[in-house]
Amino acid sequence: MGQILGLGITHYPGLSIQGNLTRRIKLCLADPALPEHLRSIDNWPEPMRRQWGTDEGQSHSELHRQEMIEGFRRARRALDEFQPDFCIIWGDDQFENYREDCVPAFSVLAYNAAEVQPWLHNQRGVNSWNEPKDKSFTIRGHRKGGKHLASALLNEGFDIAYAYKPLHMGLGHAFVNSVLYLDWDRTGFPYAVVPFTVNSYGRHLTGTQGISPTPSKGRSLEGDEDPPGPQPWRCFQIGAATARAFADSPWKVALIASSSWSHSFLTAKHGRMYPDVESDKRYYESLRAGDWETWRNTTLEQTEDRGHHELLNWFCLAGAMAELDRKPDEAVFLESWISNSDKVFALFQPPLR
Repeated sequence: MGQILGLGITHYPGLSIQGNLTRRIKLCLADPALPEHLRSIDNWPEPMRRQWGTDEGQSHSELHRQEMIEGFRRARRALDEFQPDFCIIWGDDQFENYREDCVPAFSVLAYNAAEVQPWLHNQRGVNSWNEPKDKSFTIRGHRKGGKHLASALLNEGFDIAYAYKPLHMGLGHAFVNSVLYLDWDRTGFPYAVVPFTVNSYGRHLTGTQGISPTPSKGRSLEGDEDPPGPQPWRCFQIGAATARAFADSPWKVALIASSSWSHSFLTAKHGRMYPDVESDKRYYESLRAGDWETWRNTTLEQTEDRGHHELLNWFCLAGAMAELDRKPDEAVFLESWISNSDKVFALFQPPLR
């Protein structure tokens, strides 16, 4: 019988770069399409004003960064204690490996390995570790585990895609950042990874081309959308089937959901300036309580309205943990109105044997 560890993390790009995490606020303020009332700090939600403070969010940025780092250190300790044979990571591909020539709703990447150079073409700034721009990382894959998963899902009637090699780039940042952050202290990451892509951006995948839309860009996306991404309930079902696939396997497997929660640049109702914190809190409380019906019954329209596009990765984890009848042993909600998104870390330990 297999053993399964559940983890929820983020792949927030800002964490990989030095400096203030709240630069998007100034970008929005300079955008002519920002709703006029949001140009005045007096009209911002009170928690947002408090986090912005008198230092343009610098104090919040420093605290938020450290809280995320500690979240990753806790997650890494759990991995090291569990010693998985490999990790399944649910993450979104943002016009990186999947572009106009192929956009699967889901895909299991059964690679042998991936070579990545995350800083080579980075335009954001100096990376958090002061590593050279040409530094390479090798992320080990687990083809046998990926093939097992794809086979199990197909045998259950899920029309899943799979791949043995990439199309356009080695791995998207959702997976690369997850590994880099889980190895924050650079002791090495010894665990094999099976990336499991989710088309979280759906209707705006090719329109945004992986660039976070400003209010002006968001307006230009209207009327020429792509087909939608997968329904949240389908992600939930995929997660449950994934748990079944490994519950009867010979492996110890970590199931990891990687994303921040509501994203400001996806929350059109807030001028793409701040996330839907209140809906994040509702889903977090449901997760803590193991109230999986809240997750199971969410529609794609609700997901898009709340800026929860990337939360589809967590819907997969929620389905897996519901299948295993678990609720988190540890969870933390990192509220941030001004760094684009709230972040959540969660740990679901396997039962003692």
